[in-house]
Amino acid sequence: MAIQISRTRKFVTDAELNEFLTEELAEDGYSGLEVQVTPTRTEIIILATRTQNVLDEKGRRIQELTAVVQKRFGSPEGSVEGLRAIAQAESLRYKLLGGLAVRRVCYGVLRFIMESGAKGCEVVRAKSMKFVDGLMIHSRDAVNYYGDTAVRHVLLRQGVLGIRVKIMLPWDPTGKIGPKKPLPDHVSIVEPKDEILPTTPISEQKGGKPEPPAVPQPVPTA
Repeated sequence: MAIQISRTRKFVTDAELNEFLTEELAEDGYSGLEVQVTPTRTEIIILATRTQNVLDEKGRRIQELTAVVQKRFGSPEGSVEGLRAIAQAESLRYKLLGGLAVRRVCYGVLRFIMESGAKGCEVVRAKSMKFVDGLMIHSRDAVNYYGDTAVRHVLLRQGVLGIRVKIMLPWDPTGKIGPKKPLPDHVSIVEPKDEILPTTPISEQKGGKPEPPAVPQPVPTA
């Protein structure tokens, strides 16, 4: 029964969100949305024919839509775009289409991701330029739940270039901005308990041998 209620609530939420975006983005060729829910975040992908109008030149319109969705559906503010590889890859893509310098854009994305609380980040452009900051893991099972990767393509004058953004999420025991499961090499130190001092002096014997019982001495007889 609980599963059915959660599914029904999800359908109602998706329908309400779809209706809201249909009214807001009707002139921009809105054609639908995709909602991807993971344990750490919720991704909303908007499908439209005029994506540049949706994003706006300075990104004000998409920020306003993000704030409205966060307020309406109770999503936590902050850490929504900063720790999402898809959002950063799209931001990097449209900045490159706008003619901004590659190094300036990539270093700006790195700084924004790290300030959002990520453990590490890696931005690769056309397999020829790589920008790395912080800690990044590339192997073993921890990559599946600590790594977030997105790939986008940019059509420029010199041809189609690929950009890839990889983010290493931080460990979060609450599971809001990162996985609950710690890394295999994580070491937690338990603080010692406070020792209660006695109010009156006492004496106790530890580790010593118990004293033998006193044997009565025989009384000599005449």
